[in-house]
Formats: sequence, C-alpha cells, structure tokens
Amino acid sequence: SVSSPLQRAMGGGQGGLSASSSLSASVPCDDRDLDQTSEGDSDSSSADEDSDFEDTLRPNVKKRAAKRPLKTTPVAKHPKKGSRMVRGHNQKESEPLASDLFDAVKAAKSDMQDSGDYPLIASGPSWKKFQGSFCEFVRTLVFQCQYSLLYDGFPMDDLISLLTGLSDSQVRAFRHTSTLAAMKLMTALVRVALQLSLHKDNNQRQYEAERNKGPGQRAPERLESLLEKRKELQEHQEEIEGMMNALFRGVFVHRYRDVLPEIRAICIEEIGSWMQSYSTSFLTDSYLKYIGWTLHDKHREVRLKCLKALKGLYSNRDLTARLELFTNRFKDRMVSMVMDREYDVAVEAVRLLTLILKNMEGVLTDADCESIYPVVYASNRALASAAGEFLYWKLFFPECETRTPGGRQRRRSPRAQRTFFHLLLSFFVESELHDHAAYLIDSLWDCAGSQLKDWESLTSLLLEKDQNLGDVQESTLIEILVSSVRQASEGHPPVGRVTGRKGLTSKERKIQADDKVKLTEHLIPLLPQLLAKFSADAEKVAPLLQLLNYFDLNIYCTRRLEKHLELFLQQLQEVVVKHADPAVLEAGAHAFYMLCNPEFTFFSRVDFARSQLLDLLTDRFQQELEELLQSSFLDEDEVYSLAATLKRLSAFYNAHDLTRWELSEPCSRLLRKAVDTGEVPHQVILPALTLVYFSILWTLTHLSGSGASQMQLLSLKGRMVAFCELCQSCLSDVVPEIQEQAFILLSDLLLIFSPQMIVGGRDFLRPLVFLPEASLQSELASFLMDHVFLQPGELGRGHSQEDHLQIEQLHQRRRLLAGFCKLVLYGVLEMEAASDVFKHYNKFHSDYGDIIKETLTRARQIDRSHCSQVLLLSLKQVYTELLQEQGPQGLNELPAFTEMRDLARRFALSFGPHQLQNRDLVVMLHKEGIKFSLSELPPAGPSGQPPNLAFLELLSEFSPRLFHQDKQLLLSYLEKCLQPVSQAPGYPWGPVTTYCHSLSPVESTAEASPQGYPHAKKRRIEGPSRRHREDISSPQEESLQLHSIPPTPTLTSTAVRSRQPLRGVEEMEEEGSSESEFTQGQPLSGTQTSRFLSPQHLQTPLNSSGPGLGKQLTRLSLMEEDEEELEIQNESGEEWQDPDEHSSPSEPGLDLLDSAELNTEDF
Repeated sequence: SVSSPLQRAMGGGQGGLSASSSLSASVPCDDRDLDQTSEGDSDSSSADEDSDFEDTLRPNVKKRAAKRPLKTTPVAKHPKKGSRMVRGHNQKESEPLASDLFDAVKAAKSDMQDSGDYPLIASGPSWKKFQGSFCEFVRTLVFQCQYSLLYDGFPMDDLISLLTGLSDSQVRAFRHTSTLAAMKLMTALVRVALQLSLHKDNNQRQYEAERNKGPGQRAPERLESLLEKRKELQEHQEEIEGMMNALFRGVFVHRYRDVLPEIRAICIEEIGSWMQSYSTSFLTDSYLKYIGWTLHDKHREVRLKCLKALKGLYSNRDLTARLELFTNRFKDRMVSMVMDREYDVAVEAVRLLTLILKNMEGVLTDADCESIYPVVYASNRALASAAGEFLYWKLFFPECETRTPGGRQRRRSPRAQRTFFHLLLSFFVESELHDHAAYLIDSLWDCAGSQLKDWESLTSLLLEKDQNLGDVQESTLIEILVSSVRQASEGHPPVGRVTGRKGLTSKERKIQADDKVKLTEHLIPLLPQLLAKFSADAEKVAPLLQLLNYFDLNIYCTRRLEKHLELFLQQLQEVVVKHADPAVLEAGAHAFYMLCNPEFTFFSRVDFARSQLLDLLTDRFQQELEELLQSSFLDEDEVYSLAATLKRLSAFYNAHDLTRWELSEPCSRLLRKAVDTGEVPHQVILPALTLVYFSILWTLTHLSGSGASQMQLLSLKGRMVAFCELCQSCLSDVVPEIQEQAFILLSDLLLIFSPQMIVGGRDFLRPLVFLPEASLQSELASFLMDHVFLQPGELGRGHSQEDHLQIEQLHQRRRLLAGFCKLVLYGVLEMEAASDVFKHYNKFHSDYGDIIKETLTRARQIDRSHCSQVLLLSLKQVYTELLQEQGPQGLNELPAFTEMRDLARRFALSFGPHQLQNRDLVVMLHKEGIKFSLSELPPAGPSGQPPNLAFLELLSEFSPRLFHQDKQLLLSYLEKCLQPVSQAPGYPWGPVTTYCHSLSPVESTAEASPQGYPHAKKRRIEGPSRRHREDISSPQEESLQLHSIPPTPTLTSTAVRSRQPLRGVEEMEEEGSSESEFTQGQPLSGTQTSRFLSPQHLQTPLNSSGPGLGKQLTRLSLMEEDEEELEIQNESGEEWQDPDEHSSPSEPGLDLLDSAELNTEDF
C-alpha cells in the first residue's frame, strides 16, 4: 500500500501520532519529542543547516517512498478507477516536476535577495488586500478539499513539505510568506479536526442508541454502517492529526522565535485561535508555554498578540479552570506589563487582568492590585480608562451592584449610590496617589459614568446636616462634583491627558447636551444653598463658583428660575466681600462675567448687582486710601483691609471694565508715595501695580477699536511711560515679590507697546510705540542675573512642603526668563542682550534648557548671522569673567573651563547638520574668535602667551562644522595672525596645538576611511561595547569569517548580534553632527583610525569555540541591516521544564524574548 509522504516528516513511530480520538493526547508538543525526532531521522528537517532547503529536498524525493512505514495512511476502501495508475505516474514524474519546482524557487530566491520587497510588506492599496486574500485562499483550499483531496495523501502532504522547507529558508520573503501560509493552513485544519470530532461524537451517540434497542428493533446493517463510518472518521482524524503535528513541529516550533517580529506575531496569533476554537486539544500547558515565553518579547506587536490571545481565553469562564497553572507561572509577568513602555500593550495588559479578576476569584493578590491602581492617573486616556475599569470591578462593583436572578442589572438604590461615593472618597483620600480628582473621574467615566452623573446623591451628601464627613472628605466630594459636571458638560478629558479621538459623534453630542440640561436644572436651585453652607471656607467656595461655567445659563430664563438667580447673586456678593483669596476672587469675577451678557434677559439684574458691589468696594478703597495718605502709620488691620480691597478690585478689573470708577489715578498716587518715601506696605503695592496695569490695557482696548484722537493716544502713552518708570524704580525694591511683579508687568507692557502693535493695519497706533532706553535694558538684564540664574539646586520628588515650594519658585523663575526672552525675540531689546541668557545654557540646562533652546532657534530664524555673533559674544563674556577671576595661568585646567567647552559644544550642535547653509557663519565665527584670542599681547618672558589664547580651545569645538577647504584657509589665517606674536622655539603653545589639530585633515572620518569600502552606518551604542570591538585584532576577526554562508547582499548579515544599550541624547547628537570626536585633544594614529573604520571592526565578534559555528549562526533566518538586533539569552529560566527538555542538538538556544518593562519611577 502507498503511505503518505508526510509520515517521514513525522519521524515514523517514534514521533508519530497515536490513534486516539483526542488531539490533546495525540499531538505531542514538548520539545523533547522534537529532539527525538531530530535524532531519529536527520533528514526530517526541512532544510539542512549548511544550505537552503532546495539543496536538500531534491535528494529526499527518492528516499521518501522507501522510508514510509507500512499502512499508516488510511486508503479508501473502494478507490476510483485509474487512481493507482495516476499514483504510479505521479511517482515516476515526481523528480522532473520537483526539478522544475526547485529551479523556479532558486530563481525566485535570487530575485528576492536582490530586492528586499515582497507582497506581504509591499505598500499600496492593492498589496494591502493581498494578505487577506492570500489567507482566504488557504482557508478556502482546505474547505474545498476537506471531503476528498485532503485525505488523498499526495497534494496536501507535498504542500506541507514545501511550506515547511520554505519556512526555514534564509530568504526573508520565502520564510515570511510560507510561515503565514502554514499557520493559516494549520488553522483551517484545526477547524476540520473540530468538525471531525463533532461527527465522531454524533456517530458514537447513534451507535449507542442503535445498540441499546431491543433484539427485534435492532438493525444489524445500521450498526455495521455506523461502525464503518466511525472507522473512516478515525482514519481521517489520524491523517489530520499527522498534518497538524508536522506543521506544528516543522514550522511553529522554529518560527515562533524567528528574527522577524512579524513572523513571531503570526505564530502567536494563530496558536491563540487554535486554543479558542479547539480548546479540548490545544488548551494545555504544553501549548500555553509558548505564549507565556513570548510575553517577554522585545517587540510591541508580538507582546500585543500574546495579550490578545490570552484575553480570548480568559474571557471564557469555562476555560479558566484549565489556565490555573499558566496563571500562577506567568501572573507576575502579566502584572508587570501594566508598566509596558508601549501604551497599547499596557492597555491590553490591564484589560487582561480585568478579565482574570472577573473570572478567576482570588488569583490577584492585594499587592498585584495595588500596582495597577496608580495607572488610573496615567496621561494616556486609554490606559487610564482600562485601569479605571479594573478599579471599578475590584472595589466598587461587589459593593454597589445588584442584579436580578436573570442577570440583568436593576436600578441602583440611593443607598448603593451613597456607598459608591463613600468608597470613591476613601480610595482617593487614603491612597494619596494624586491631588486632582478630575483625572480619577475621567478614568472611571466610561465604566461608571451613570453613577458619577448621579448629582442628586452627591448634593444630598453635601447638604446633609448630620453627615459624618470630615473637612478633607467635604473638599474632595466637592471636587468630585465639579469634575463630574465638567466631564458631562464638556465631554473631553482634563488638561494633560492625551486621547486619540478628534471629536465627538452626533450621538455623544446629543448625550452631552442632555446631560448639560439635567445638571443645570438640578444644580441651579442648590448652588445658593451650597454657597451658604460653605461660604466660610475658601477652598470649597472657589470650586463651587466654577460650576457656573458648565451651566446652560439660558435655563434661568426658560425655566423661570430668576428667584434662584437672585439668591445666587446675594451669595456671590457675600463671598466676594468676605474673602481675599485670589482663587475665590478670580472665580467670583468670572462668575459675574459669565452672567453679564447683554443677550440674557436678566442682564440688567446682574449688572445692577455688580455695580452695587463695585460701588461698595470703591467707597471703601477711597476711605482707606485717604487714611493711608494722610497718616504715616497704619496698624495691621487697616493694612490688611486696604490690601484686601485692592485685591478684590484688581481681580474684577481683570475681567470687567472699571474705567468709570476712576481707580487708576489714586493708585498711581499711592505708588508714587511708595517709591518716594517707602512708607507704603508691600501688601498694598502689589495689587496697586496690577490695578494700574489693567487700567492701561482697558484704555488701550477702547482706543484700538475706534478712531482715537492724537491727544488720547499721547495721554495713554504718558500714563504708560510713567507706569514703566514706577516699575523700573520697583526693580530695586527690597521686597522680592515687588521686584518680580514689577518685572513681569514691565516686560508685558514693553511687549504690548512694541513695534508689533501697528502690524495688521493699525498704523494709527504708531504714537504709542515705545522702546526702552539703555538704562532700562541694563536693569532688566541685571534683574535676570540676580533673580533667575541662581545657583542650580537639586529638586526633590515633590513629597514634602519644601519640595513644593522649590518647584513653585522654579516655575516663577521660568516665567521671568520667558518674559525676558520674548522681549529679545520681538525686537524690544537688542539681540546682544540674549548673550546674558545664552551663556547659561549649559550650566542651567536642567532648569531652563527648553526655554533657552527655543529662544536660540527663533533668534537664528530671525537673523542667522547676528545670532552666530551673539553666540560668540556669549563665549567671550564667559571666558573674560573666568579670566578676571582666575588669571591666565592654568586656565584650561580648571573645571569651569571644561564647562565652557561643553557650552561651546552645545552652541556648535545648535547649527544643525546643514554645513553648506552655515558655512559662511562658521568661518566668520572662527575668524572673530582667532582675533579675540590674539587681541592682547603676551606678557614679557620666554614662556608668556597671550591671555586670551586659551579661547582657541573653545573654537576647536566648532571645527567639525567646517569644510576641508575652509580648514586649510583658517590654518593659513592663524599662521598669519601668529607672525607678529613672539613664540619660544621648541615650546609650542598648547591651545594653538589643540586648535591646529582640530583643523587637520585627519580629523575627518570621511578622509580617514579606507578606500574601496562603503561607509558603514553609525551605531549609537555604548562606549564599552565599542571599546570591546576595538580590542579585537584583525587576524582574529578574519578567523571568524563564515565560509559556509551562501553569497548574500552587501547590507545583510547572518550573525546574531547582541543588543547594545543606547547612549544619552547628548552623545547621540555629538556623534551624528560631529565629523570626528572619537577622542578629545589627542589625534588618532593612522593605524588606529584605519582599524577603527575597517569593515572587520564593524562586524560583531563571535564565539569561535566549537565546530558547529556556521550551523549555529545560520539556524534561523537572514537578518537585514535595518532589523532590530537580537539578544542571545538562555531560556532555561523561562521554561517550566529543564533546559535539556527544550533545546535540541540541531537547534541552538536562541531566545528573542526580552523584557520591555518600564520602571515605575519612569512612568
């Protein structure tokens, strides 16, 4: 009888499948069986280790028939006529057909090696559909053949042999395409096996039913037919199991850890579908281990496929009982993946843990859950929402949800809602993870939005008299109320949380509008009550006043709720008069601004209430001001009252036009007295400065909107100039708060009244343009040096009060610096003033590096030449300061001089990679620097050198930006400039030597590269590994060349390289932009340079021990230069069994699984 050629690949009886009805017992997937198969039949592998598959498959065609065991493939009992003749003819013609096939494959391989593009990775709309159509073709092929050709023994077996051989090819296109086809073929066969299993079960039931009938009713023909059918189904199942066994062990076991992440992802995705569709056979620990190992994969797509496959398993409660051992083994890894560096992987990890929490009770410990809770405050909204769902199912659902016997959710009782908010309060307060409840509300919004929108329960909790809430709980509950109202009204996450959505759908907009109406109707009557209850607490009143921002204010008119508006205005007036906290006053002023809209029918009522309040504050201010101006001493209560009144007026002046109350003139008198006598308390000066500033801006607003007269413009300019003089005087005040406030207001006014104000057809405002005098510019620069560029200190983690204070002070200094930089960029100050900022670029890079870098970029866009001169001026200033402090002797050995070199390097990197564009600028910078270094004559003496000569070492940092021709010219220019300067013979000056070396041609890596070799790509790798490669001599490298590897393109390598850690950002920038900075100050010898740049140096050193080096290196697939580098790890720590049970002699222990986990502190 003729047996299937697939039996040889199964390894005969040693690795074959037992004739059992269950595939789980008959498909061994332990790697021990794979080792036995490989040892028992060396020809069973689809490709020889030293050559590609077509070189070994050709001789095996004749061997297969001889190696087949007797009668292992079922043959039909009544074969069709001519079937044996066709079989014999096929055997005779197999070798010529195989020869043609192999020739075609060889030709395709040659084409694929020349071009790395193939259909599965090709771009274009037509190729995007190719993969889906290709997979559908494989599925349809099996579906059409499942009742006939599938069990014929020839077409399917030869197809499996072809795919198995191609999957082990070194050609990436063959390996990728054949692996995809093999895995899809396996999936289709699994469906056929599942159908066969169902047919066998039906057949068994029919047979038992027929056999249990009485002797008179039993039909012997029926029993014989059922037995024949069961035998046929058994034979078919054995054949399918053999095919699946060959595919799994011939393709999957090798390709699930292929060098290509796409291939690994295909394998993991398909094995997950096998486990879901045919769980009785595949949902075993021997298959699950492959998914568990691959959870450590380096690539995002592979980890994502693993998690999605596990989600499909854990979502079925019936399957979770068979996942206990796997869960215990890999639970820690799944929990740690919550901190994955890829957000989509972390999201899937949290969702997987949520399924485990739902369907497997008691598996996740409290420590596991506590590691997931902080993720609800993550900046990525998808991740935070997934963590919010986990938190909801862990803490809130068991306590708050009740369900009917049918499983449907019942309406939540008020008691359950109160329980929900109490649990939410306790979690937010006791966890101490974050200070803002808005992010927690947004995380829970998708899964608990209906509970969070229960504003009736929230307000009833706040208004209860006998509530047991503390002060912190009340403040938190108010913040939760405001956050939920904002989320329902605006429909977008809070500031800083990233979402990938562009907008809301029409359905979501309708829900948002309905929620806004509901919350407005509910809160309008209760808001006055809430303000009355918490009016004494500023921390609670300010967020309550913000609720008005999210109301539909038209409801005051349409629902006839004017009486509640009157109550709200009364409470609002009381709050403003009672409090002096800036947050409360700002919220109150904004609430009046929202209501003072002329389009509302109640505008007159709100305007009258606002006028009443401002009249009261103005009268009080006038009385207290007269007392201050007339008396020379005020007690603390009077000072506090006047300062509070000014704060209230200043807050309202920010949002409302108070020009008709004429507050500017008395405040100016107050400030003038403060400058002249210094008797005015600083608590009064601060709001008075702000009030006059707002009065000037409101006047400018009136004049900008209409045709203003010349007299009005000149009057406004006079007020502005007088105020600038007052602010200039305040810059020298003894109180730092007054100095900083004066600087901020002064920089804003100078920016507003700069020449930019006439842009856009407003030339009539030209009389208002004001440019500061030189004295004011110098005072601004001096203030910056004294208050911004202080000694940099280490900031804490923000847990203590001192850390918070330091962070606030840093933000204030950054604000001051930004104001000064804007004055430079908008032309208010000369660009040379930026040198005072640029010279601190390196020293204060951690505090202000982003601001200084942006200023430098914008300045270069405005005037490239002028900006380069300013950079040189900054270096001159820093050098001169150090020279005056330390003297010229040993200057270049000081740590401060090293910092100057770092500053020069940063300036050089700021020119970017465009050498041709910056050519003239860099040459000019070198010439001016040479002039400066030789501008002063050296002191008398044989060893005396010019005091500025060390500046040449700073210039050497810009030398890599020069062209070779310019370097020669600069060397000649330097020689010409050195002629008038006497230099001792035989004792060259060190800075001159260093600078000349930086201009020497050997510094160019392009010129130092050996001829005949292409330039290799620069690898951004750590220094130690680079030094390790340099230490390998050329003879050793030549001895490591692989002579058994077939010819490959220039940019490919079959060596498995170790992954190297990345360097810091600064080193990467230096390597990418500098022509040669291998060493600093010391030239490379010709031998060192040649060896460093040789192709052998760029090849990774390999372990040459052992005779099977070539086989080990070519076991997997061809690696392209642009693919991710691999790590060789030992898998023994990741397996459930011993290492010798997993690795086979013919396959080295190559592991691509690497942790992609982030540290919690870096999250």
